[in-house]
Order: sequence, then C-alpha cells, then structure tokens
Amino acid sequence: MIRLAIAGKPNCGKSTFFTASTLAPAEIANYPFTTIDANHGVAYVRIDCPCKELGIANCQACKDGVRFIQIGLIDVAGLVPDAHKGRGLGNKFLDNLREADAILHIIDASGGTDEEGNPVGTGTHDPISDIGFIETEMKMWVTGLLGKNWQRLQRSAQQKTFSIEDAVTEQLAGLAVTYEDVISAEREAGVDLKKCSEEELASFCGELIRASKPFLVVGNKIDLAPPGIIERLKNENISFASAASELALRKAAEGKFVEYIPGDSDFKIPEPENLSDAQKSGLEAIRTIMQNFGGTGVQQSINKAVFELLDLIVIFPVEDENKYCDGQDRVLPDAFLMKKGSTPHDLAFQVHTDIGEGFLYAVDARTKMRIKENHELKTGDIIKIVSTKK
Repeated sequence: MIRLAIAGKPNCGKSTFFTASTLAPAEIANYPFTTIDANHGVAYVRIDCPCKELGIANCQACKDGVRFIQIGLIDVAGLVPDAHKGRGLGNKFLDNLREADAILHIIDASGGTDEEGNPVGTGTHDPISDIGFIETEMKMWVTGLLGKNWQRLQRSAQQKTFSIEDAVTEQLAGLAVTYEDVISAEREAGVDLKKCSEEELASFCGELIRASKPFLVVGNKIDLAPPGIIERLKNENISFASAASELALRKAAEGKFVEYIPGDSDFKIPEPENLSDAQKSGLEAIRTIMQNFGGTGVQQSINKAVFELLDLIVIFPVEDENKYCDGQDRVLPDAFLMKKGSTPHDLAFQVHTDIGEGFLYAVDARTKMRIKENHELKTGDIIKIVSTKK
C-alpha cells in the first residue's frame, strides 16, 4: 500500500489533518508534542470512476461516479530544529518516516506558531521560513547515518566486487532507498561517491532525500491566516488547506447535517431549519474558504502527493472485458495504484504473484483488443489479464 507521512513542527495542525483525512482518533491540542507515538490510519485518493463514461448504472464501487482508493497515512511526532541531533523527539520522528513513500510537510500558514511550535500571535511568525526545514533535518540525519561508516564503506567498495552505490543502497535499505535513487542523487549532486568527501556527502544526501522521499508543502490553517501571508505563500508553489474545516464538514456529513463528499468544492445543507444560527454561520465561513481555494485542500493535497509527487496511475483489472466485471459480476471491483510506465505484466503480478507467473496476454476492455506484454498502461485503463493460473 502507498503510504504518506504527515510531518511538520509541533502544533501546526498535523493531527487535525490526519483526523480529517481518516476520521481516526488522534489527540489534538494547542501545545507542542501532542503526538508522541506515530498515528497510523487509512486515507483515500479520489478519482472519477469510469462507470459514468461507459454508461454503467450498477457500479457499487463508487458513489455518483466518485471513487476512493485506499492509501496509508502516518501522523508522526513534531520536529524541532536540530532534531537530527536527537533534540525534542527528533530521532523517533525521523525513524517513523522510514516507511513513507512521500511526505506532506504541514506548515502553519497563519503564522501563529514559532519555529518550535509554541503558540504566538497570529501573523507573528513567518511561515515561509518553515519551508525546507524538515528536508534539511532529514538530509542531516541521513548524512549522519552514512557518515559514521563512510570511509569504511568507501574502502570496502574499492576492495570488493560491489560498487559504492550498492554499498549506500544496502546501508539505507531501511529507508526504502533504491539503487536508482542513489544513482540519481549522485548525478544531481555532481559528486563521485568513490571519492566523495564528508563535506560533499551532505549535498548527496540532500538529493537522495528528494529522490526517495518527495515532499509536498501544505500551508494549513488558511482559515486563520492573514491575507498578506497567503499572498506571499502563493509565490512559494505550495498547496493550501484548512484541516479544521475539512474535519468539521466530515463530522457534519456523518451527522447528516450536510451533503459532502471529500474533495468537493462545495456542500449542501438539505434541511437548514435543523441548524442553529451559529452552525449556519460556521458553515458559511467554511464555504467562503472553499470558494477561495477550490475546497478545503485536504483531499486535494493527498491527491497531489499521490498523482504528481509519486507519479502514479490508476488501473482497473477485470475478468470479463464485455461487462467490465469480475467473476461475481461486480462492476469495476478493483482499482490499483501503479507507477507510470507499468505494463500489463506488472499489473498481473500486482493482482497476484501466481497470475503474474502464468501471464499469457492482456486485453484492453475498452477496445476488446489484445495488448502487448510490454504495453505502457495509462491511467483509467480497464484491463483483462489472461493467465495459465487462476
């Protein structure tokens, strides 16, 4: 399963973002280090289901053509300066990021918390100064991990049959760093790892973090942010969110007070007479935020991380290409997130190892034509896999 980590300094709204995304319980409070142990939950990416385009009326896997695909979400402890040296909960925090495929760096767009997460007056702290903060801490952490044994690694690579790139990959296997990540980082940093000094090592590690743990900065608390700060942040190419607004809407939808699907740009109030004036006023304030930003930003940020940062596509495997269903007549029952460039054979293995091993050919359900084993799939493809194994 794809996993995103929610990271940031204390008190920037990470746990509210997590709860709004998953409706899983997480302690939320206005003081640093509310989160001590990582919270794990299930969130979803939102896509358009192909059923409407195909004119299928009995698709039970979506709601009004809107479909959600499960991903994992991790809310980790807040990070403070020099966390890589163990300050605050730093080492614990950094260790929790090992299993993440990408990181949502939540910053307090209201400027209401200082660099260590202590509450200050709204607009007092410059949130732009928080951008890049976690990336730097992770870079220094990985530099420390490699630096402890760097000269030994270089000597071992020179004396043995494996390369220095292989040695680094093996050393950082717990961070899900791949050989390709190492090669890319070495190229981008402009260093030769065989001769790399300890000073050049930090530059390499910075590129390695960007390659293996891509970041999306999310300016949270836009409902509290002064307009001037928002305008400045818009120049920083970040996403915006009001996790508190999203959480309020999801709770209201649970109680049937509003009709809202996560990721919508608006909501409906079916029976406004059942709401108090204060509730109506609160909802209208949320509506204004959504009109200004195209939604609350929570679902939009998750989607951006999955489809833009991680460059994933969505593929729908079926057993019957004519009815677009599985063996139990369930229409479009599954939707898989896969790397761009994946092939039908890759899809077969993702369905089941046995299916992949017995792969014969694939059929494009839209055209009813066979496609090659190495055909590059594109998002929205509906594919039947023919295999010697069931």
